[in-house]
Amino acid sequence: MSYVSQTNISVELQYQEFLERVITFTLCTIPSCVFLFINGTMLFTLRSKSVFRDTCRYILLFNLLIADTAQLAVCQVLFLLSVCRITLTYPVCGMLTVFANITNVISPLTLMVMSLERCVAVCLPLRHAMIVTIRNTRLAIIAVWTSSSLHNIFRGILLLDFPFEDLDSLQMTSLCSDLAMQLGSRSKVYDNAFTGILFASAAMAIISSYVGVIIAARSASTGKASALKARNTLMLHLVQLCLSLSSTIYNPLLVALIKIVQTVVFIRLHKFLYILMIIFPRCLSSLIYGLRDQTIRPILLGHLDCQLKHKAVAVSG
Repeated sequence: MSYVSQTNISVELQYQEFLERVITFTLCTIPSCVFLFINGTMLFTLRSKSVFRDTCRYILLFNLLIADTAQLAVCQVLFLLSVCRITLTYPVCGMLTVFANITNVISPLTLMVMSLERCVAVCLPLRHAMIVTIRNTRLAIIAVWTSSSLHNIFRGILLLDFPFEDLDSLQMTSLCSDLAMQLGSRSKVYDNAFTGILFASAAMAIISSYVGVIIAARSASTGKASALKARNTLMLHLVQLCLSLSSTIYNPLLVALIKIVQTVVFIRLHKFLYILMIIFPRCLSSLIYGLRDQTIRPILLGHLDCQLKHKAVAVSG
């Protein structure tokens, strides 16, 4: 009777664990798919009209959305692998985390460039067309992607110091994450230092642009409406930078929580924090810009409406 009782308890616990994984999978996958759909529609909108393709700030917005969408997709893959308790090899996990890091660095750098562009538009309106050209915008985007790639190359060089040859197998014993790939103290120190410098530089550029716009708004030669709109945009960029920072502190926050809370509580907090700090920030850019910009809004809503109607007809058919 004791053996049967223990067996029943074990089966019930396995069922509860399976049910919790299914619920987690559903609750986290559905918002991700919805936000990926919205981001994809926004990207299509920005490529559908020549006014978007030939305007520098929309080109920068397109680059920001590409990074956020790719980051959301990779993070969702890593999260689902952790929910399903699937371990990877070090090379495969390294490739996924490198791609996630590239896109994670691109967001704050792009926000920095977008803030400087708005500052030039208000403070130097007569020279804006000469400074902010499509060619210079593309060069800035290339510089952003190059900086992010060099950062990950250096992270890879630091990983070479880890004695992989002493391992019995390249199969990881822990779940794949960026934290699990920080092998060695030098890698952790470099990551922390780079993240701090990156966000401090981006915050300084945005705040400096904001101050410059306020000063320019007080002069009689600057349009008050244009300056006010630019100031609100820069505040929005600062909020976006804080949201980008939330994904950076996500892993350290989990490390701190696992030391002070019980395992069951940590698992539930993990899911909540993932939705709050990873999923939501990666979709807010498209929602905020798409609904706020008077040029984008009608086209975006039209594309969303058409796609939803097309899917409804396909399902009913």
